[in-house]
Amino acid sequence: MAITDLDAALPMLNPTKACNIYRLMRILAHSGFFAQQNLYNDAQEDGYVLTNAFHLLLKDNPLSDYAGHDQKLNSLFNEGMASDSRLVNSILIDKCKKVFEGLNSLVDVGGGTGTLSKAIADAFPHLECIVLDLPHVVANLQDSGNLKFFAKSFINYLCFHNNVQ
Repeated sequence: MAITDLDAALPMLNPTKACNIYRLMRILAHSGFFAQQNLYNDAQEDGYVLTNAFHLLLKDNPLSDYAGHDQKLNSLFNEGMASDSRLVNSILIDKCKKVFEGLNSLVDVGGGTGTLSKAIADAFPHLECIVLDLPHVVANLQDSGNLKFFAKSFINYLCFHNNVQ
């Protein structure tokens, strides 16, 4: 999907923040979840496609269920993700403060154990931060101040917040 198509597919995105989608996609491509490529032979802009690493996170992939049933794998995976988050915390908060200006709330979809969201919540105490992840990921995590954990799938969360039946 091209960035312009992605912007159009996210109608709930604040228009003043749309310019940051490009940055987010660059980070996700750098992390290996997406690959940047020319989508059409005559296209003026590149787009993004899913990589094999991202396919592991899809609900219908049989390998995506293992962490929900194996506590040791769940812990290892969550610690690996938290370690990656700690790597970018200071850069995101120090160098990208403008991204958070004017926001009242932030939902970290697939936010794991909340390492990144906790750092954001601490740096911006006016911001309500919500970590949304699967029940086995957030089962033993406690809300604190402006940081809350929700055990839901992204689709269920959207339906609840948009009153979709």
